[in-house]
Amino acid sequence: MADDNHMETATFAAGCFWGVEATFRQVEGVVDTKVGYTGGKKGHPTYREVCSGMTGHAEAVQVTFDPSRVSYEELLEVFWSIHDPTQGNWQGQGIGTSYRSAIFYHNKAQKAAAEASKEELERSGKFRRPIATEIAPASTFWRAEEYHQRYFEKHSLRGCHS
Repeated sequence: MADDNHMETATFAAGCFWGVEATFRQVEGVVDTKVGYTGGKKGHPTYREVCSGMTGHAEAVQVTFDPSRVSYEELLEVFWSIHDPTQGNWQGQGIGTSYRSAIFYHNKAQKAAAEASKEELERSGKFRRPIATEIAPASTFWRAEEYHQRYFEKHSLRGCHS
């Protein structure tokens, strides 16, 4: 693993954060993940508050990665492959703004890469409906309660049932 000074951060929302985190943890070059809430207006939100839809936050995964082992563009490919980006405020059984599809970029290069990959996916014709994924600047990431961190690993689960 490279030293921490060379690590980068990516933040993605694609529905229930348990499965999203589990998928990114399996990607070679991802050195850490944490689940939490971002893109909303309340400081220090709780899971219950976020699920109420009143805070505006999305359930998200913050990915720490080694760019010498995995590129941001490769992480975007994983993101697009693990959910239906045409569904704006719901994924699977999760409904509401907290389950929205979003890429929260941390710098101009990430913004450009996210926009380019979204445009490429739209042009590909893979989906019949328009891509609803939000691309927005990263804001404060509020770490979720400890019982949500690495949830699938703690409970030997494979699917999201929140």
